[in-house]
Amino acid sequence: MKKEYTELEVWQESRKLVNLVYTLTKKFPKEEIFGLTNQIRRAAISISSNIAEGCGRRTANDTIQFLHIARGSVYELETQLYLSLDQNYISDEDFKSVAEKILSCKKLLNGFINYYKTFQK
Repeated sequence: MKKEYTELEVWQESRKLVNLVYTLTKKFPKEEIFGLTNQIRRAAISISSNIAEGCGRRTANDTIQFLHIARGSVYELETQLYLSLDQNYISDEDFKSVAEKILSCKKLLNGFINYYKTFQK
């Protein structure tokens, strides 16, 4: 029996990442609300959203495509957080915390992609 996407560790961890990102970006300067803050939040949301959408697809190839999009969003988010660190919008400690969660999501996504590759025809 196939698990619901909400039961998947990869999706659950990506949700935790979104919550961490929202907490961190609340401290950003108000002039960044339509800039970096918005971009970071959108990238974070894209991760869990694409995992969910991929799980709703009919074929392994379709699922893998959305998982790759989610993985791309993880890298996008990571880059934006480096830029936030460069601008002193987040502390080294906050960056390390979110970087650990990003690494966890990367590993889980890569594992999930490899799992789905076993179903490709």
